[in-house]
Amino acid sequence: MAVDTPAPAAVDLGPATALSCRECGTRFPLGPSFACLECFGPLEIAYDYAGHDAEELRKRIEAGPASIWRYAPLLPVPADVAGKPNLNPGWTPLVKADNLGRELGFTAQLHIKDDSGNPTHSFKDRVVACAIEAARAFDFTTLSCSSTGNLAGAVGAAAARAGFKSCVFIPHDLEQGKVVMAGVYGGELVGIDGNYDDVNRFCSELIGDPAGEGWGFVNVNLRPYYGEGSKTLAFEICEQLGWRLPEQIVIPIASGSQLTKIDKGLQELIKLGLVEDRPYKIFGAQAEGCSPVSAAFKAGRDVIKPVKPDTIAKSLAIGNPADGPYVLDIARRTGGAVEDVTDAQVVEAIRLLARTEGIFAETAGGVTVGVLKKLVETGQLDPSKETVAINTGDGLKTLDAVADSGMTAVIRPTLESFRAAGLASA
Repeated sequence: MAVDTPAPAAVDLGPATALSCRECGTRFPLGPSFACLECFGPLEIAYDYAGHDAEELRKRIEAGPASIWRYAPLLPVPADVAGKPNLNPGWTPLVKADNLGRELGFTAQLHIKDDSGNPTHSFKDRVVACAIEAARAFDFTTLSCSSTGNLAGAVGAAAARAGFKSCVFIPHDLEQGKVVMAGVYGGELVGIDGNYDDVNRFCSELIGDPAGEGWGFVNVNLRPYYGEGSKTLAFEICEQLGWRLPEQIVIPIASGSQLTKIDKGLQELIKLGLVEDRPYKIFGAQAEGCSPVSAAFKAGRDVIKPVKPDTIAKSLAIGNPADGPYVLDIARRTGGAVEDVTDAQVVEAIRLLARTEGIFAETAGGVTVGVLKKLVETGQLDPSKETVAINTGDGLKTLDAVADSGMTAVIRPTLESFRAAGLASA
C-alpha cells in the first residue's frame, strides 16, 4: 500500500510533495534518492495540483517568462525560480516544416520542435535546470553527471551560472566539439576509458563513497527531479499548438527518459484540463548500432537486452537504457512504434533537414528525422495526421558526421572564372 510521507519543511520544491515509486507506488520524502527501498523501482515526483482552475492556470502560464519557468506551477521548483541564477532554457521554436513535409509526403502539418536553441544548444539544459533547483534545496556543493556529451556541457554551464563546482564524467572518445563545449566552463571534465554504461556504473559507485560527499549527480541521485525537465517539451508543444495535443510525436531514445516524461507531461495536461483528451501516438527513434529498445519492440519482447553501442549517434549510445521497458509500454499503449536507422541514413537525414528547413541537427536529430522518414515509408506513421519530430541538439556539435560538406567550387575573383565553374544563372 502506498504511504504518503510529508517532505521536510525546509525543502521548497513548489507543488512537489513526495517521491513515488513507479512500480509499487510507495512514497518517500523529497530527497536525493532515485530507487525505491521496497522494490528498487525508479522514483518519480508526486505533486499536489489541488485547487487549480484550468483557465486561470492557462492564463498564468501564458503570462509567464519565455522559458521553462512559465510552467513552474507544474514542476518541482520553488515559485521564485525565475529570479534565481540559472540558464533559463526553453520556449524554443516549433517550426512548421512544410518543405520537409512535402518531401516526405505529408498532407497534414509536420512540425520540428527545435531544441538546438537552448543555452548550450541541446535539450539537456531543461533537465539540468530542474535538477539544479533540487541541488540547492538539498545543500549540494558540486554538480556532477555521467554523460554522452550534451549533458556534460549543460551541467558545466549551469553550475558556472549558479555558483556550483562541477565535475562531470564522459566516455573518452566523444566528438571533439562536445568535449570542448563541456570543458570550457571551467569545471572538472573527466574522460573514462569505456562507453557510457561504464561511465554510469562508475558514477553510481562514487555516490556511495566519501569522495562523492556533497555531490549532486543530476542523472543519478537527482534523477527524479532532472527527468521532470523533459515534461516541458510536452508543455511547450501543446501550448504552441494552441493548447492542443499533437496526433503523433517522434522522439529520440537514449535512456528513454525523455520519451517517458513527454508522455507524462501530456497526461498531466489532460488531467489538469489544459488540453482536450484525444488519442495520440508516440514513436521512439534509435540508431541501428544502439537499438536495444527497437529490437525488443519488433520482437514483441518486454525485456531489453543490453548491447554494446556502435554508432555515430553517440548522444544516444546507451546500450542498457534504464527507461527502455517503459518506452515499450508507451509505444504499445498509444499505438506508436520504436524504429531504428543506419548511420548512413542518419547522415542522409541530417542533410535532408538542413536542405529543406535550414535546421542543422546533430546526429541524434538525424536519427529522429531518419526514423520519421522510415516510419512514413513503412506505413507505421500516418502522414495525414499532425506530427511533431524533436531535434534535440545543434549539428555544430557533431561536425564529423557531415565533414565532407564544404565549398562547391574555388574560383578566381573574376566573372570569367565564375561562369567557367558553371555557377552563372541560365
